[in-house]
Parts: sequence; structure tokens; C-alpha cells
Amino acid sequence: MKKYIYSSLLLAGLLTGCGEDFLELPPEDSLSQAIFFETQSDFEQAINATYAPLRDLYSDAYIMGEMRSDNTHYRHNPNYRAVQSEENVANFLVQSPNAFVETKYDNNYLIIARANQILAEIDAVEFDDPGVKSNVIGQALFLRAHSYFDLARYYGSVPLHLTPVTNREEAALPLSSRSEILAQVVSDLDEAIGLLPVKANQEAGRATRGSAQMLLANLYMVEENWSAASSLLTDLVNSGQYNLLGDYASVFDINNKNNAESIFEVQYLEGTEGFASSFMYEWLPMPLTADQVAQISGVSNSQAATIEGFNIPTPDYIQSREASDARTSVNLDSIELEGTFYPYIKKFWQPHSNPGLTGVNWPVYRYAEALLFLAEALNEQGQPGQAEQYLNAVRDRAGLGPITGVDQATMRQAILDERRSELAFENKRWLDLVRTGNAQQVMSDFGARVKANPEAYYYPPGIAPPPASFTTIAETFPLPASEALLNPNF
Repeated sequence: MKKYIYSSLLLAGLLTGCGEDFLELPPEDSLSQAIFFETQSDFEQAINATYAPLRDLYSDAYIMGEMRSDNTHYRHNPNYRAVQSEENVANFLVQSPNAFVETKYDNNYLIIARANQILAEIDAVEFDDPGVKSNVIGQALFLRAHSYFDLARYYGSVPLHLTPVTNREEAALPLSSRSEILAQVVSDLDEAIGLLPVKANQEAGRATRGSAQMLLANLYMVEENWSAASSLLTDLVNSGQYNLLGDYASVFDINNKNNAESIFEVQYLEGTEGFASSFMYEWLPMPLTADQVAQISGVSNSQAATIEGFNIPTPDYIQSREASDARTSVNLDSIELEGTFYPYIKKFWQPHSNPGLTGVNWPVYRYAEALLFLAEALNEQGQPGQAEQYLNAVRDRAGLGPITGVDQATMRQAILDERRSELAFENKRWLDLVRTGNAQQVMSDFGARVKANPEAYYYPPGIAPPPASFTTIAETFPLPASEALLNPNF
């Protein structure tokens, strides 16, 4: 169903309510704002609803965050052609309308609308526990900041809504510049850091002080404010709230959700209620028979997968691995199809009972990334020696030797390479290429390789990407066409 941003903003007044925790049973009923925002419980239910769109936001995030990069591509299926939207993102041929470009935009504004409604109403209501009130405000600020940061990175200039929208005219704001959007993100996160509890004192799965510090540090990394980033990250690292797990595979263990390495992750719940994750099923090198799907998924009653396989690891990524990297066997596996072995992403496959209904969470931020960000921030301040301990902590867990005594340029590349290895398929690679100024060169070269040898990139014999693919490496996406029709300021 087509969704428009003014609808998302207006629907903020119809926040869902439920007495259960959002991790166990997300809200199902709807109440109007006129009678809803009266008690502490109402706001606790409302903040639950503000998290809910994250599940949809991250289910398809790989299309714009990973397939846009040289880490993954798609396995072209000439017998199933209802996939142009995904292919166009990967091939740098995006034009609006594009379903995934519009869906990301809509889900972010739905989160913003719900957060705005909470922030507008909460001061007028007395809470039984003032600490809960501060916690709810902090979470709402964090979620609004998260969505605006996502919008700024992927679209650039977007409308800046900070209050609830009550009519269609209020929804049609002019575009705010990227710098204005990011300034608001900083303001929201500065306030959230002072309100949110540390991880040990927060309910699992919710935003914490560390979550807000990490998000703000990420923004400073994008803006190359190295000093501010390193200060935040040092506080986070020294907080005693986070640790690297002993082995990489444990990070993704279904029985180890929200573990000591987790700074923020999106919560999914296995089952038929509509809150399960299924993204890894879309990453199969389709078409596959039911038996082949079962071989990968471990679910005996699996169905055949006959559309097109997305997020398939590229030869470029596979060849970039260091030979002794213990993460490779966790991240990757392969399956033989018609005499050819095709790779697929393994790290998110976890035991589950029903096809396409898993409880696997999505890791938005992990402590390993905080260490790599801190290494990068220190290196960019001319301290490659100080960066070593943080880079090498991540490398040591992967079974790799330390990097020592190198200059700033060598350390810079080592950190970028390590991010590619450690954070593989977590939607970081494209954003890293953009923020480090490498997107144009890396993706132009990648496109040339795909065109020169399409069979190596999972195209059938005689089929290649469209000639115009990779000719313009756009670093942001067009604003949704549906919004331009509704907003005269676009």
C-alpha cells in the first residue's frame, strides 16, 4: 500500500496502546490522542509504538545500505522481473518512484511523527515516577534523532518536523538543509544523553545513554569532528557497560540477544504475530528448490525460493578477506547450484521453526564499531599509535595479528578495511564509502568490473547490467515522487 508522509505525520495522533512490553507483544489497539495521553502508562505504551516502525525500516535497509556498495550484488533471474526497484538501487539507476526509496523515507517520518507527539504532550502529564518520564523523553529524542540522521545521510535535505502535524498544510514544510537537520540531531542527542539511563539500568532493547553517545559520535565521524567523536567514544569505552564477546559467532547467537557487545539493536520476535524477521530469506542465491532452502535454513518444511537473490556477497568482498580471519566462516557460506558454488550471508542464520519467521535482531550499533570509530578518530587527529589498541582489540578477536608502527595513511586504510570485515553485511559499507570520500572511485571501478565480467557477478550467460549502470555514482537518493506531488516546496 502506498504511504505518504503527510499520512504518517497525521497518524501520530493514533498511537497504539498495549500494556505489554514491545519486545514481547507489540501494540495492537489504537486510541486517539484526545483521550490517550493522560497517564504515565499511556506514554509508556506510546514509546513502545515509536519503536515499532524500526522493524520495517531495517528489514529492507540492506538494499540501500549494502547492495549499493561493492560488498554485495544480486543474482539476476531472467524468469522473474518484478525486481527492478532493487536492481536499480544496486546499479545506480534509481529514479523516483522507487518503492524502497519511498518506504525508508516513510518509516523514518512515522517514527518522527510518533516521537513528536510524545514530546509535545508529555510535559502536561504528571508521572508516578519522574525517572520514567525522563526515560521516555530520552527515548523519544533518541528515536527522532536516529530517523533524522538516517534521512540526512540518505537523502540530504528533507523537511524538519519538530511538532505534531494536525492538517495536510502543516505537513508541507520546505526542505531544511542537511546541516540544519544534523544540528537538530545534535541538539536532540545532547539532551537524550542527560536523560537516558546506562545499559545496566535500562530495559533490554531500548535506547540507552550509550546508544545516544554512539549515534552522536557517528554524526561527528560523518562531519569529521574528530575531537568531539573521540571524547564521546572514550566515555563510552570507559563506561564499563560494554565489552567485546569472546568470539565473533556469539555476537549473532539467537540466544544472546542484547548482549554485552550490543549498543543498540532492533528487536524482532519469532512467531506468526507479524513481528518476526525474515531478511535473510531474501538473501538466498535464488532460484532454489525447497530442499536447497532447507539445507541453508535448517527448517524442514521450507518452500522453494524462485524470485531473485539479493545481497549476494561479491567476489570483491570475498577476495578482500585476510586468509586467517576467523570471521569469514561466520559471515559466509556457499551452496552448489548447477555445478557452481554461490556464496550467501551466513551470520544471521539462526535456528527457527517456521520458514521466513525468525527472531533474529538487527544490530544497529555494536561495541566493536565503537572501538573502530575511536581508532579512526584518534588516527585522524594524528595519533596512529594511540589508535592501535582499539583496532587491534577487534583484530585479535578475529585471530589476526596486530597492526603497529604504521603511518596515518596506512592506519586509515587498515581501519576502513577492518570495518569492512568486522561489520560485513550490517549496512555500513556504502555509508563508509560516502563519508570517507571513496564512493566515487570505488563504485566506478566496481561497476567497470561488473560490466566486464557479469557472470562473475551472478548474471546468467548473455545477460549484463544495463549500459547506463554505474555511470553516475549518486551519493544520495531522490526524494519520493509521491511527496513532490503533495508538497509544493519540493
